[in-house]
Amino acid sequence: MWNDVELLINEDTNTGRLCNVREENSGLYQVDTLVKIASTEKVLSDPQLYSSSSSNCSIVVADSTYLFCVLCVDRNGNLHLIYVPQKSTLLTIVRDGADLIWMYHLFLLTQDGFFHITNLALEKIQIGYNIILNCCVLMLQSNFALICIVGVRKILVVDNLMYVLSTENILSLWDLHFLVMVCCWPDLSIHDFLLITECDSASIATYVFTSMSLQVRSLPSMTVLYSLEVSSTACLVQTRISTEHISSVVMRCFTEALPENRLSRLLYKHKFEEAEKFAIAFELDVELVYKVKLDFVLEQLASASVGGNGQDVWSDLVEEAKTNLMKIMDEQYVVEYCLKAPWPTFDTAEKMLNHARKKMEKLRGLNTFLIHCLISSWLFPSSGISWIEFLNITDYVGDMLSHLREGDLKGAQHLWLRHEFDERGLDALLSSFPEDLPSQDLCLWLRSVIVPFVRRVVPRGQKIVARWLEQRARILELTEKGDWPQNGLNLAELGLPSLWMWIPSEDDYGSEEVEHLKSLVSNLRQLLDLYNKYNCRLSLSVFEKASIRSVAFLMLDKVPAPELISATVEGSVRPYSLEHQLPLDELLLQYIKDLLERCSSQTTTLFTEWEAKAVAVLGCITDTDLVVDAVLEIMQKAVVPWTEVVERLVQQHLEMVGPKQELLKESYRLMEMRKLLRGYGIRNFNLSNNTQIMTLVRYILKQDLPTSLEDSLKLAGAYKLPTSQIHILYLIQLISQSKPCVTLLKKLAPEEAECVIERLANWARLELQDKDHVSEEVSLFQDVDCENNLMMFKAIAHLQEDFDIFLTPNNYEDPKVRKQFQEYHITAYENTRARGPSKSKVTATPMVANDPDGKTKNISTEAGLRRLARQLQRTEQELWADLALRALGVGKVDKALKILSELYKHHGTTSTGKVLFSAAQKLCQMLEADVPMILPEGVDLPAVIHKLACQAVTVCHSDLLLDCVELCKSTRAAMDVYHQCQLSDNYGFIAKVSASTTLHFSPSWSFQDVFKEDCIILDPVSVLPVQYEITNCLLPFSSDRKLYPLDCSCLSHCSFQQGNANFLNPLLVPLASMLQMLQECSQLELALRLLVNSFGSCLQHVTSNIMNIKLGIQLYGPQALQKYKACLSDLRTTTLSSINAVAVALLHKVFNWRVVDCDLAIGLCTLLSKTEVFKILWKVIDNTWQNYDKILAVAMVGAHLCNLFTEQEERKKFLSVITDAEWGIELGKLGISIQSVFRQCPEMKSNLIPTLVKNKNTTPEIILQYCSTFDLNRDEVINQYITTLLLEEEEEGGGAGDPGAGQGEQPLGHADALERALQIIPMLHSTRNLTISLSAAILKLSPYNYERIEGVLRIIQTADEQITSISISQAIGLLQHLKSYKRISPPTDLESSHLLENGLEPSALANIRLPFHLLMQTTSYWKILSPELSEETFPTLLLISKLMKVSVDKLYMSAVNHVFERSMKPLLLEQHKRRQKHTSSKETFKVAKTIMGYIHCIQNPEWAAATAHKIAQELPPGTEKTQSLKFCLALGDAWLKDPKLEEAARTRVETFLSKLKLQFQRSATENVLMSSQLNSPEHLKLTGQPARLIVILYEHSSVEQRFRGSAGQTHPDIHAVCKEIAAINSVDFLKIRSMLLEKWICKTGPAVCYIYLSQLEDLNIPYTVESFLNSPKEGMVKGLWKNHSHEPQAVRLVADLSLEYQVFDPQLWNGLLQKLLGFNMISDLQKVLEALGAVPSLWQVITTSADSSFILHVPLIPASSLVSGRCPFLLNLDLIGIANRFAQFSLPGFALGALLLIPCAKRKGQQIQGLLSACNPITILEQLDEHMNTGELAGVPSQIRDTVLMFICQNRQYQKLWKTKHFNLLKQHIVSSGDSNQVKNLVDYLISHSW
Repeated sequence: MWNDVELLINEDTNTGRLCNVREENSGLYQVDTLVKIASTEKVLSDPQLYSSSSSNCSIVVADSTYLFCVLCVDRNGNLHLIYVPQKSTLLTIVRDGADLIWMYHLFLLTQDGFFHITNLALEKIQIGYNIILNCCVLMLQSNFALICIVGVRKILVVDNLMYVLSTENILSLWDLHFLVMVCCWPDLSIHDFLLITECDSASIATYVFTSMSLQVRSLPSMTVLYSLEVSSTACLVQTRISTEHISSVVMRCFTEALPENRLSRLLYKHKFEEAEKFAIAFELDVELVYKVKLDFVLEQLASASVGGNGQDVWSDLVEEAKTNLMKIMDEQYVVEYCLKAPWPTFDTAEKMLNHARKKMEKLRGLNTFLIHCLISSWLFPSSGISWIEFLNITDYVGDMLSHLREGDLKGAQHLWLRHEFDERGLDALLSSFPEDLPSQDLCLWLRSVIVPFVRRVVPRGQKIVARWLEQRARILELTEKGDWPQNGLNLAELGLPSLWMWIPSEDDYGSEEVEHLKSLVSNLRQLLDLYNKYNCRLSLSVFEKASIRSVAFLMLDKVPAPELISATVEGSVRPYSLEHQLPLDELLLQYIKDLLERCSSQTTTLFTEWEAKAVAVLGCITDTDLVVDAVLEIMQKAVVPWTEVVERLVQQHLEMVGPKQELLKESYRLMEMRKLLRGYGIRNFNLSNNTQIMTLVRYILKQDLPTSLEDSLKLAGAYKLPTSQIHILYLIQLISQSKPCVTLLKKLAPEEAECVIERLANWARLELQDKDHVSEEVSLFQDVDCENNLMMFKAIAHLQEDFDIFLTPNNYEDPKVRKQFQEYHITAYENTRARGPSKSKVTATPMVANDPDGKTKNISTEAGLRRLARQLQRTEQELWADLALRALGVGKVDKALKILSELYKHHGTTSTGKVLFSAAQKLCQMLEADVPMILPEGVDLPAVIHKLACQAVTVCHSDLLLDCVELCKSTRAAMDVYHQCQLSDNYGFIAKVSASTTLHFSPSWSFQDVFKEDCIILDPVSVLPVQYEITNCLLPFSSDRKLYPLDCSCLSHCSFQQGNANFLNPLLVPLASMLQMLQECSQLELALRLLVNSFGSCLQHVTSNIMNIKLGIQLYGPQALQKYKACLSDLRTTTLSSINAVAVALLHKVFNWRVVDCDLAIGLCTLLSKTEVFKILWKVIDNTWQNYDKILAVAMVGAHLCNLFTEQEERKKFLSVITDAEWGIELGKLGISIQSVFRQCPEMKSNLIPTLVKNKNTTPEIILQYCSTFDLNRDEVINQYITTLLLEEEEEGGGAGDPGAGQGEQPLGHADALERALQIIPMLHSTRNLTISLSAAILKLSPYNYERIEGVLRIIQTADEQITSISISQAIGLLQHLKSYKRISPPTDLESSHLLENGLEPSALANIRLPFHLLMQTTSYWKILSPELSEETFPTLLLISKLMKVSVDKLYMSAVNHVFERSMKPLLLEQHKRRQKHTSSKETFKVAKTIMGYIHCIQNPEWAAATAHKIAQELPPGTEKTQSLKFCLALGDAWLKDPKLEEAARTRVETFLSKLKLQFQRSATENVLMSSQLNSPEHLKLTGQPARLIVILYEHSSVEQRFRGSAGQTHPDIHAVCKEIAAINSVDFLKIRSMLLEKWICKTGPAVCYIYLSQLEDLNIPYTVESFLNSPKEGMVKGLWKNHSHEPQAVRLVADLSLEYQVFDPQLWNGLLQKLLGFNMISDLQKVLEALGAVPSLWQVITTSADSSFILHVPLIPASSLVSGRCPFLLNLDLIGIANRFAQFSLPGFALGALLLIPCAKRKGQQIQGLLSACNPITILEQLDEHMNTGELAGVPSQIRDTVLMFICQNRQYQKLWKTKHFNLLKQHIVSSGDSNQVKNLVDYLISHSW
């Protein structure tokens, strides 16, 4: 029995009496030995050990008997108690639904005692059973197999987890619902285990018995928390253990050591209420409980954020945290907890931080955390988890780089605002920028933030930045082609340091990389200039490799068509060459060479576009020498054969004249040779000597082409070879081929032909030695003068051609042979003459008639005889005569004419005359018979016949003279008839007579030189045969008629024909026919000639033969005489009647001709009777209307006839008509018609006087002569003439007659009219009436007709009559000025009224002349004169004003105003258009000088100053305005120095000067700004504050840009500008410079001390340097504030001193801020607030001040800082109020940016909707572009833009952006949003607006 029990409560803890004990982590636990149980008997078997503990006691049982029951529940909720050994149910309790909700105790009685079962939750047992059942069903349905757990030693169930210890000592964890193993620990060998919670660990612990130790491990990591070595017999009391020989059992208690441990255990179990009570009871740290509870809440917040629980869970946790934080007094813990807690929302975080702020006023890390919160809220506005995760991030740089890699530039900018980094991260930063990031966004951030930071903080990183910028800029050419190269330039320029930021030193900060970047920037700038200025787009790589010249070449290369070359040269290449000082012509020439060099290598002729391009470039070269050089280059490189473009170019320049023309021609000849030889298949050749050239010539000639000779000559000419050798070769070739060659010889020059023929003669002599090779072509020498061989070869040629006899030269030179040959042919000719034609009829032999060429091989022909005569020494004259007649016989007129011409030319003998007469007569017969003839082209055959007859007259024998004269007269008549014929091709000749054949002789009856008859054209076919029949009848020819000496063959001198023949009868028929045809065609002259000549010849023929009737009867018989008489009588009757009719008709034609031929008319009249003649003459006179020339001519004919007929009365009538006609002609020249008084009595002639005197061309001599001719009163006429001459209006015509009578005559000049009037005045007896009428009529003259007015005045002055209406001298003087003056203004209304009142017509002279009458009136003087004032007209107007005695000052003032308005203003406007505001042109200076001169001439100083000031006020800003104001000051000073100036006026002058001086200073300052291009609106506003302006100018951005060394850029000289401004405004420039230097160089030390000393001195506070440095600064500041807080200067000084020496007294700064606001010192307030952002102790002053409403009245800090979130106290600002303030200043963009910073999303959305509904979205978008592009706003501009565009899309207000530049942004936004509905709405809108 185990009944020996020993209590061990007195033993110490952890006594090791029983065994050796070793503990680990003993501080957490303690082991107490409570009792020892031993057996009183011998232990035979292992005991069964059991133990149970409660809060009050522990039970230990050691026995060998045990009872084991199982309590279970079925599916119905019934409770069963099962005894395991017997497997029987001991007890069943039936479920009652109403009772299941309670907890039950079960007492089970047995025979040995009872069981007590507690905490039976039947309801939960039922629920758990159902869950298990359902899970099992589901697993079965899903074909899952239940896992059977085997070898189980021990099982413990906790909640839904089951711990299983296998028999293999492996502990595993299972899910009770699914029986799935959750975890297993196979590495641990565990004998037994218990689940406990007595540990401060946060997880469940386990007792593990293994390796003879007791261990406490945390679950599930199984980390050892506690270890205790025990004996091998130790065991867990509730577990059976098998050991041998157990003699005793010791019970130990394992508990915590201290009360704090208990508290820890309670806290671990999250029993916070119990722990709080326990801590209070044991007086432990209660705040520890709160902190642990807050830590638990912290964990819950973290898990809730991950699990995504609802708002209620968040709210409960936050409220619980707030409650516990309120109980904690540890402020530092509270602040740290608030900072590190993952608050679910930004609003919650803000509230908790405000709570922390109340706990602790001075928080070191709160500013940083606030910024982190703001940044995280902006980065993750809608994600509570992400922003919490962000707060927990420690590597902000890495996070920023992650944002960059993802393309989130906005997020990266937000992170950069507070989390900068060192040099090590610079590479990572630059490499993190995505390649697709727009350079525009990147440049903004780099320029404003990153690059300045690197230069300031990480100077060694400039190398990295420069290298990266260079690479990135180059990549943009591929990634952003649309904006290249501007985008690359903008990016690359960021790496160019300014002078003060980049100072080379020993440390290598990247000077090499920066130099590379500078080179890139320079290249990009030049590339951009090429884009913008010259529209030349080149890649960067090409440009970097190119030179200045090659860039120009590339411009031309890119021209797509030759037609655009000229425009490209003018628009791009020429400006580019001027800019780079390249000679344009040489550049273009070099380009042509380069182009040819590149393109001429292309062998195919298809690629010839470059030729047209080169020609187009050549057209732009102006230097003629270079043009020729270019043409030569093109010729050398052009593809052969040349294109039309090249050919035209070369031909064009070949026609020009220049110094290089010979070179061009020579090159052209060589190029021609290339083309020529290509035609013969010769491409590559090199002719080094003449032998090779001649070989090439022989080859060309052998080709026997039509152009072979021409090509050979060209080749010879090109290489300067004699052409004779080529001609010889070619002629020999022709002769060898039996081809004609005479034509070629005739084309040669005489010298060359001689040489060629000599050599050919030698060749021919050799060839002719062999008779078989004798050729006909030897005749080629017949017309060439060859001294040695000509005659020989001529003879041989004739023998060959005519007689087929061939002789060698040797035979021909033999005299015997030649003599024998001559004799033989002479004999043959004589035999032929013997067989000639019969005498009865001369006809040509058939042999001759059948030979068309006039040649025959028979010796009896004339041709053979003529040729043979040269050898027989017969005269050529004889042969030519025979040949000529023979040629006529066969119709070869051309050949005959040539022979006759040569015969007349060389042989002027009587025989020649006879031949000529015979030829002419023969031709007449041929024309009569209409024989076919061969005529030379263009010959006038009738004229030629007449010429032959005339030539025959000159050389004929006296016996033939009469016949020749008759033939001349007849052929002349025939020729005249032919000249009146219609042209016809039937006769083969034309109607015009050439100069060489026309005969000029004038018979006494010829009148054609004066009168030319108008008639109808005759028909040559009809009239010519008849006319030549008449000719042949007048010169009858008979072949058998024999003429005796002194005998003639012409009709007028020939004898009667023997027998019945009558020469008159053949003439009658053709005469009648011809007369009829001439009359029908109104050819009256020819008809009259025909009648007279024919009848005369017939009459002479009869009378010459019948001188005595008796003798005639004896000779011819009475019958013959009777026939002649009858025939002549009939002919006479017919001829006389015809002559009368023709004479009358012809007389009418003569009178109707444009010029009457009086002699001809008289002659025709003599053919008519006296009565008929006078009747005709008066009829002509009566019917002629105002043609006084014709009337005069007819009257003169009549007067002459009256003398002939002795008719005196009739003669008087004709003489009267002659007188009237002569005056009609004379006055007609003046444009006066005499028709109204023509042929009237002399008294009626006075009616023409008014017309005469009104005519401008009438002279006094004409008036006097007219009066004398017709006996009129000349005094009245002269008076009327003078009045009319002077007072007649210029617009009137020249007379009352025919308006066209005087057309073409120049009107009488006014000077001439006046001169005429002055000359004729002395002829008047009295001038008074004339003076009175002129004085009254002068006002009726046109005021612009100075000449008439002057004439009247001069007449009045000459008349010397006194008048009182006007001053003659003054009026004449005024006229003298006005005559030299040309008006410049249009006529005024006053002038129109004057003309209307006086009934005067408007005059064109009004546009160039001033009105005389109005200027004579003082009332209208200035109205007329003022518009005329100008620089050019002023001298004349000044003289006029002095003459008219008006105010000269007023004239000068008007002149100033008018010159300014008309001259100065347009010039200034033109300068403004040309953007030349700061410069004065020469014209402007000249006009200004004129105006100043006028003003100086004003005698009244007040008027002068006022005029000058008025002009200055109207001038635009610029040099002119400044100079004008300076001039005004000078005039004002002169006015002030006037000794006569009264006191009141002096005060007025001083006031005027003071205002004028201020205006001058502002204008001069503004002009200085404009001249340096610094006239921005901000600078112009400060012209009244010169000191402030100078400070602003020294802060101008160009100061930094100047030292960057930007190539090609100019910057204003700020220092010179500021110095000039200081001088203008009398500002202490040295003081301002000193202040600025102290401000920039340093903030401490003596330098700053001097600035402060000067400012203190201005406040009358004396300080020395030593006293200032040694004085307590806080006391000094407070003293200043106390005594001088009412002065703005002192307030600024106090603020500067406080910031300088860190005086941060809240009370002081509260007042300072209020004063800065009160004095409206906004700029100072902004700087102060920015500086105070780094002073947390003063944030409370700024944000919680009682008067902090100033935030709403001024921009707290720059808008960009506010919008970007850099404001450190942004969370404390009234953002809505600030947004309203922005809106009031018309800055809706900044207002929207401020609203976007509102933390509360709901309130933010409402405010944004209200703002966007009330403002114009375009304004916001424009402000984004204008003010928010610095890169420092961290993505806020894009957020603002997206907000605006989203608002427009949501409200479908597309029309607000329609047709603006922002509409594309709207489209991009909608497309990128991916919202199909928005895209559809936009498309519908665009369709509705027909987009």
